[in-house]
Amino acid sequence: MTYLYETIPSRKGEEVKRYEIQQSIHDLPLTVHPETGEPIRRIILGGWGLITGKPTGPSSNGGGCNPGGGCC
Repeated sequence: MTYLYETIPSRKGEEVKRYEIQQSIHDLPLTVHPETGEPIRRIILGGWGLITGKPTGPSSNGGGCNPGGGCC
């Protein structure tokens, strides 16, 4: 997997640098850049994920309640 990391500024106003680093999904997040030694942190990115099947919830039936009578 490719993860996005950014440097951790040591003082106010210092430029943040971003890096894409390939790691196994089983590896712990890095705390220092493997080549420069700079302190870094992994950035958590959002996404849509995998969407399958029929949607459920309030927007799928036009209201806030499920067809069986249960409300959200």
